[in-house]
Amino acid sequence: MSRPKRILRKRFEVFCEGDTEYHYIDHMRKNQGVEISLQPINMRGGGYRSFLEKIKEKSQTNCIAKFIIVDADRISNSEEEKAGFLELVEYCQIKNLRKAAPHFLIVDNPDFEYAACLHFTEYKGQATDSYITRELGFSSVDKFKSREDIYALLNSAENGYKNLLERIAGKPKLLYNTYKVRRKSFDVEIEKTVLDFDNFTRRGSNLDEFFDVIDW
Repeated sequence: MSRPKRILRKRFEVFCEGDTEYHYIDHMRKNQGVEISLQPINMRGGGYRSFLEKIKEKSQTNCIAKFIIVDADRISNSEEEKAGFLELVEYCQIKNLRKAAPHFLIVDNPDFEYAACLHFTEYKGQATDSYITRELGFSSVDKFKSREDIYALLNSAENGYKNLLERIAGKPKLLYNTYKVRRKSFDVEIEKTVLDFDNFTRRGSNLDEFFDVIDW
């Protein structure tokens, strides 16, 4: 009798900062055959170092890849926050050099709200706060960020994540990863994590790497 074919599970771990990112990815994982372990982290008390400590706590988790999704807006808040961000980048770089589970640092610059606005076909690059309140009709940005159905809201009618991917493709980024994905074996390898502070004043994101690796 032949041995039953082994079914490989595509398991990923995601560390995310706020409610918006959490609800967005939580909806994604419920509607696709991808196993995603979500780890929301409150950064109000410790900033980027909170991320680093949480990731270290979970360093033994067995998964194909880890995604650490952060906003870049804190970097300019203080030298301490910038130092924490650089420590986070260095930690991911070291892990990737050691061929551990790939650590994808995903940086939305200045924040996830900008990436969210890029889902809308009518968004033309104006200030995200005014677009969310004036064009989308929310009383505040906080109301927008707390929507549990944020994924459905951003991916409705002609709007959607494909608009986001098209708009950030090939654009200068504060940070990006070069990597290889072997889909048949579910094997992912990060070759290099590139940080370019010359692009700090440019809005952008490498969130496309997340969609690409999980094969969305």
